[in-house]
Amino acid sequence: MLYPIAILPGDDEHAWGVEVPDIPGCFSAGDDLDDALAMAREAIEGHLELLAEDGAAIPVAQKITFHSTNPEFEGCIWALVDIDITRYMGKAEKLNITLPKHLLSRIDEYVKHHPEQRSRSGFLASAALKVLQGA
Repeated sequence: MLYPIAILPGDDEHAWGVEVPDIPGCFSAGDDLDDALAMAREAIEGHLELLAEDGAAIPVAQKITFHSTNPEFEGCIWALVDIDITRYMGKAEKLNITLPKHLLSRIDEYVKHHPEQRSRSGFLASAALKVLQGA
């Protein structure tokens, strides 16, 4: 999932601040922009681990466009941090499913050209999450 982050530029005396609007209480900072991005990933992953331990829902990421109109984020630089949220959704379970051959071929072809999906299972999990989060 692509989580937008709002980055407040730093200067010689202040660190670069980072806030993740879709994850309440998720803040971080870094000495420079690159460090701020790395620290944002750590902060997001830490928050999601805690939510998973508590059995809480993983927050859905909104688009940058949604957050950019919020006056709280005036002057911020926006970036996206890609987080694989499936690892926070519990232990994987094996199942047997049946799909039409043509559909399976299309899935395999898509996964072949989109390594971020990692596998058929990754693709199906991602597709299911998109439908369920939109519901």
